[in-house]
Amino acid sequence: MARRPRIDPPGVTQHVIQRGNDRQPCFFRDIDRMRYLQDLHTLSIERECRVHAYVLMTNHVHLLMTPAESGAISGLMQALGRRYVRYINDAYERTGTLWEGRYKSHLVANDEHLLRCYRYIELNPVRAGMVQRPADYPWSSYRHNAFGVANPALQAHVCYVALGACEAQRQTAYRELVQQVSDEDTASFRDHLYRQQPMGNDRFRAAIEAQLGRNLAPGKSGRPRKAGPAR
Repeated sequence: MARRPRIDPPGVTQHVIQRGNDRQPCFFRDIDRMRYLQDLHTLSIERECRVHAYVLMTNHVHLLMTPAESGAISGLMQALGRRYVRYINDAYERTGTLWEGRYKSHLVANDEHLLRCYRYIELNPVRAGMVQRPADYPWSSYRHNAFGVANPALQAHVCYVALGACEAQRQTAYRELVQQVSDEDTASFRDHLYRQQPMGNDRFRAAIEAQLGRNLAPGKSGRPRKAGPAR
């Protein structure tokens, strides 16, 4: 079956997930995560993609980014993948691929869905049972968004800025928001990632369809969906 073309309009935030090949680890030591974040920061500047939230799990990553131009996120992910695979292969004297095919992504509207996406990403380690609180996990954007810990890789989204008149108010409001998570929220994000469909209201979908000149209604899948955790 032919690949679906990416939905990649400029200025619209995307939630991106990339997995390790066959769900195998893509990070082995803390220094690997540091290297990934350094490359992400460098490339986000070069490709003009603002990074709002992220989490680096053992065998996959989630990123929330807004591109200035169409194709910017795709270019960033390709360059980041090549750099990181080269680093891992050299560091661990291995060969071959590291990532599981193409990354998946979906668009996110600039409304309550956007902040829910922040929350979904940063709660990954809690859902996985790795930590009890998101602040206990050092390899996500939560400490920056919730407590203001310096992180040069991140730029606040306008929806996050609207949480308060100053940084302290925004951080307090965001911590409260993270505590309001629901199982329905988790299921919704997993479904949108699987289908790679825009997340937002009908007006958001219609605006994207008009911009792209094509219908974005989900088609019928050619094979049944595999069961298993998506996180």
